[in-house]
Amino acid sequence: MKQAQIAFIGGGNMATSLIAGLIADEYDPQRLTVSDPDRAKTAGLAARFGIRVAESNVAALAAADTMVLCVKPQIAPAVCHELASRLGERLSLVISVMAGIREAAIEAWLGTSLPIVRAMPNTPAMLQSGAVGLHATERVSQLQRNQAETILRAVGMVRWIPDEDLMDAVTAISGSGPAYFFLLMETLEQAGRDLGLSSEDARLLTIQTALGAARMAIEGGDSPETLRTRVTSPGGTTEAALGVLAAGDFGELIAKATRAARQRAAELSDQLTEQS
Repeated sequence: MKQAQIAFIGGGNMATSLIAGLIADEYDPQRLTVSDPDRAKTAGLAARFGIRVAESNVAALAAADTMVLCVKPQIAPAVCHELASRLGERLSLVISVMAGIREAAIEAWLGTSLPIVRAMPNTPAMLQSGAVGLHATERVSQLQRNQAETILRAVGMVRWIPDEDLMDAVTAISGSGPAYFFLLMETLEQAGRDLGLSSEDARLLTIQTALGAARMAIEGGDSPETLRTRVTSPGGTTEAALGVLAAGDFGELIAKATRAARQRAAELSDQLTEQS
């Protein structure tokens, strides 16, 4: 597949992660353009990756086939209105990584019926270890889906979500999910210190255990339930610990937490969509 000319509108962490991943995948840096009001930021991206820098958002679109919107949701309406009349004849695909902004709002702000792919990455994308949910409007062709995958796979695993409303669930599970694991790690570290371990030992043992468990889940092919059962010997230490978690209704607590995150994601999307 021919490499598209991609314009990144916004040069923050997510744009940097996507650019880094694409370059690592041997994407031609001269087919990547970035625009951002922070000139030091764009100069740094150009020096680091050899990509093109545009003087303005409109200029970035001059030769672009694909536009990736990487701006903060709060300024999305203003940015889209700025671009509305200057999208250019070559532009054929819009990819949004703006959290909470629905496709209908992007269409309205841009005043266009261009194909739109909405992406919900999470913060491990900055290490090319992200989990990304994607949803496409009906106008997105299979070729354009492939193009979106090429870009977003540069920062991790991608999954197509059939219903845009389910993007709020993606936010609750993978978007907010890293914080859940960080909290568990933080809690385990403190428990280790309380049990007499040094801070360094508690931290390193916790982190490596989390990494090892994740690798077993990814590389082994077994379900988390199977893996949990396999390491839980009857009458053993793990069973004792899991019994305490079950008694505290750990599973229902996690379910309630994710439902709260999904609800808040929907509320924020409503608020952001109402902007004009």
